[in-house]
Amino acid sequence: MTCVRQSFPALTLVDVREEPHLSHTTKHLLVTMDSEQKQVLDMLERPFRLPTQGKRQPRNGKAADVDVNLFSTLEKRISESHPIVFEVGTRVGGSEPPPQRLTLARSIPRGTVFSIFVKSHRLAAKELCDYFMEASSVQELRQRVEEVRGLVNEKLFIFALSFVIIRKPEMRHLRLPSIVEIFPCMFVPVTTVSEMEQEARKSTPDQEIVVTEYGPEFSSTHLKPEHRVAYWREDYGINSHHWHWHLVYPVDLGVMRDRKGELFFYMHQQMLARYDMDRLSVGLNRVQKLSNWRIPIPDGYFPKLTINNAGQTWGSRQDNSLVQDYRREDFGLLPFDVSELEQWHSRIMDAIHQGYLVDHDGNQTRLTDNVKPPEKRGIDLLGDTVEADSSISLNSLFYGDLHNMGHVVISAIHDPDYAHRENLGVMSDTATAMRDPVFYRWHKYIDDIFQEYKVIQPPYTTEELSLSSVEVVSVAVESQGQKNQLITGWSTRDFEASRGLDFNADKPVMVRLTHLNHHPFVYSIKLQAANSGSLPKEVTVRIFMAPKLNERGVEMSFMEQRLLWAEMDRFTHDLKPGLNHILRSSTSSSITNSNEFTFRDLEERPNPDNPGAPENTLFNFCGCGWPQHMLLPRGKQEGMPFELFVMVTDWNQDKVAQPDGACSCSAAASFCGILDALYPDARPMGFPFDRRPMPMLLNRPVGRASDLTRLSNIAMQDITITFTNAQITQ
Repeated sequence: MTCVRQSFPALTLVDVREEPHLSHTTKHLLVTMDSEQKQVLDMLERPFRLPTQGKRQPRNGKAADVDVNLFSTLEKRISESHPIVFEVGTRVGGSEPPPQRLTLARSIPRGTVFSIFVKSHRLAAKELCDYFMEASSVQELRQRVEEVRGLVNEKLFIFALSFVIIRKPEMRHLRLPSIVEIFPCMFVPVTTVSEMEQEARKSTPDQEIVVTEYGPEFSSTHLKPEHRVAYWREDYGINSHHWHWHLVYPVDLGVMRDRKGELFFYMHQQMLARYDMDRLSVGLNRVQKLSNWRIPIPDGYFPKLTINNAGQTWGSRQDNSLVQDYRREDFGLLPFDVSELEQWHSRIMDAIHQGYLVDHDGNQTRLTDNVKPPEKRGIDLLGDTVEADSSISLNSLFYGDLHNMGHVVISAIHDPDYAHRENLGVMSDTATAMRDPVFYRWHKYIDDIFQEYKVIQPPYTTEELSLSSVEVVSVAVESQGQKNQLITGWSTRDFEASRGLDFNADKPVMVRLTHLNHHPFVYSIKLQAANSGSLPKEVTVRIFMAPKLNERGVEMSFMEQRLLWAEMDRFTHDLKPGLNHILRSSTSSSITNSNEFTFRDLEERPNPDNPGAPENTLFNFCGCGWPQHMLLPRGKQEGMPFELFVMVTDWNQDKVAQPDGACSCSAAASFCGILDALYPDARPMGFPFDRRPMPMLLNRPVGRASDLTRLSNIAMQDITITFTNAQITQ
């Protein structure tokens, strides 16, 4: 069975008491699901509060004192009409006593940094996740949550709770609100938070909400060139995507996911490609890898964010700071030298060029992408090794913890021995790391390791690239009545900051975030299918985009442009003999997540007619994905040339046999895979740009990507992206 996620149904709110066509059992189930969703929202709201604090954000304009250990009004109504085995103030039958054994989870102080890049913190997260996973119902989970709320670190608490809601099959009808509302202090500077507090105090009784804007100036000036892309690095959608991706693909939590290592490589490589496209849009060079740790890092970073409700700030990095040996004792890590990073790097590079990894027992496992399942591709093994998931890596003791410890050492650069008792920098948290320019330099270095492996793989053959029975006749994009002209500008999005922080207000306190956006567009693709028995029943359509010119304004060669191709969409299509005209909306992209639900969205959402519908059971996993508003790069005000690349391949060669009962999520499958199933494309991720090109194609040299259009199933189109610097409303 394959079930595909559909868009959220546009229904009116159902009052089950007034729906005579619904059975008593169905009514009870619908009300229970709605109740469970509200319980989850209560658990996630105000993470910094203690169990004894009962003042909660007002709803519908009225303040309410709530005992967090009691049921909400709706829950009480359900328990009265449909008794549940649960008593206020008691444990759920059969569950364990209060969690005195959570030693690791309670070792991370409240109000401090929690980092999945730190081994001891990952172990603490696993301990708390395991404890929450033992809950057999939302009611029991809530009881366990309230027992530990005041005992564990707030970020750890939210991470573990979110992880469990995503992973437990019986809770997949529940939905997570945006991390922006849970921890607004990780997305807006402390000055904006202070402004929100002042506006809340000044608000008048007849004022329904308080709104404070942040952007488009963002947190820095343009005196330094790197600040030109602050709008990109500080984008709420990009940072929440990174947090959510690492929630779905955690390290050392025992999560075994198909092609996890390869997806770690590909998703981060694609983020770098998109970052470079925006750098070129504002006149910056492409990002340079951070490969020499013995020289200073020129660009500093001052996050201006707070870690907790008391105003503790993240550590800052001055310009020209030098990476130093790690000697802090506040995270339970042993002293760590920068030379260990260099040693791990050397061992991994040796493995790449020797063609094999060595496991714990000294056995050799070959590294090659030319394998057939169930053997893992070399890039998958290499991704597991670099990310250093000890439950998957062949030999984490020998090849080390390169990616994670790089994050830690860089985040401690300002206070490596904890002499000043400064917190770690934003590079230590997946929700904030992408704000720092050094994140991209570090991941360019990590990607360079993967590219060292990729370029020694044999080029794709003509047979692997071609599909002679299909011809791509034409490709175009259409938007706002214009052809091959795309427009970008600014938009705003409101988030209810008072869901995460206590402003002591009797009304919602909102933050209005400015972000890049674009007018929606449509791909217009015309295919000519041969009228013969060799015609595939289904094809895969692969769409990429890359800038046409480099920093010098010169057209790029295949190898120079290879790492700039950003995947835009990937989908299957049924072909009929003759001419086929495909119209595909940009909002249907296989890499994006268009739904960033807020607390209020989930409180006011309608009850679906079918509680078991795919859109319910798969929502949380579908919450993973690149933000829809960042699908396009910014472009230039005078217009910036890009190239669109469309390739059609045979679905019979691309498809993956899924296990029985696997449910497919169509949203963001390219970046996030499929829930409890195999990655939905048999080809290597990034195909056909993940390898160097063949020297000759159809007896002529291959120097540029356009040379691939000699094959009938590939076409390219020049397009222009123009940045208007104006508001875009949708």
